[in-house]
Amino acid sequence: MKKIGKLPLKDIFFGITSFSASFLVLTLIFMIILVLYKESSLAIHKFGIINFILTQNWDPVKQIFGAAAPLFGTIVITILSLTLAIPVALGIAIFLAEVSPHFLKTPVGIAIEMLAAIPSIIYGMWGLFTLAPIMADYIEPAIQKTLGQIPLIGKIFEGNPQGIDLFTASVVLSIMIIPFIASVSRDSLNLTPDLMKESAYALGATKWDVIKDVMIPYAKLGIYGGIVLALGRALGETMAVAFVLGNRHEITTSLFDAAATITVTLANEFTEADSDIYLSSLFYLALILFVLSFVILAVAKFFLLKVERGYSR
Repeated sequence: MKKIGKLPLKDIFFGITSFSASFLVLTLIFMIILVLYKESSLAIHKFGIINFILTQNWDPVKQIFGAAAPLFGTIVITILSLTLAIPVALGIAIFLAEVSPHFLKTPVGIAIEMLAAIPSIIYGMWGLFTLAPIMADYIEPAIQKTLGQIPLIGKIFEGNPQGIDLFTASVVLSIMIIPFIASVSRDSLNLTPDLMKESAYALGATKWDVIKDVMIPYAKLGIYGGIVLALGRALGETMAVAFVLGNRHEITTSLFDAAATITVTLANEFTEADSDIYLSSLFYLALILFVLSFVILAVAKFFLLKVERGYSR
């Protein structure tokens, strides 16, 4: 085998290929940021950073634009969808890994994974024509009669239930991200050594004790990773949310009001931008979403690595 210096030629080729692939990813990220900044420079210079982020007005007629409303909607929907999805996904993962009869594990597991393969526009259409009427006629009125009567908490459930609102969009998005958390968590739980579980059972632990004190601590890194993966999907989802959100550029205190997100605003208005400042403001929104996603995922990755280091000690 040919060698260059002390390294075989194939090792050098592999090293160059790996470095090129890694460098290509960094180059693509840099180019995306560069293009977004260049296209949004007009809006950046006119509105600034803080003023654009804190301004709620979005008026194409008067050429006044602000990111506060879509940014608020993006954050609220992401947090609420994760809040709804994580308990359900973990329950599914625990059921498939330890509780389910053997004959159910494969079909249920395949069904959960198939949810991830459904196009987002199908979720949106289902949400608009099936879920939204159910939410407006039954679920949201029931919530108003129960949780809506609690002081302070009831404020977030005020308004006239229409089914096209923040809450319905969050429910649809939570259904979309459940397969990501459930699949990764299930695989992580299945990696728990049988010896650890059998030892716990031998000491008199119940099934719940084994799940709570053995399996979940052992698989927590994989569970965190699945949540981070779902977080990235939730931040960038467009079509499923666009059908059931309403695209209303106002900050609302009620989950039963229509709202807007950055992705929905871009999808609905990009082709309608009839001026340079309008188009530049949309690119500015895209830049903010890119930075927001990068920062949130970087922070999540930092805590994940911190937990991993503490776990390995």
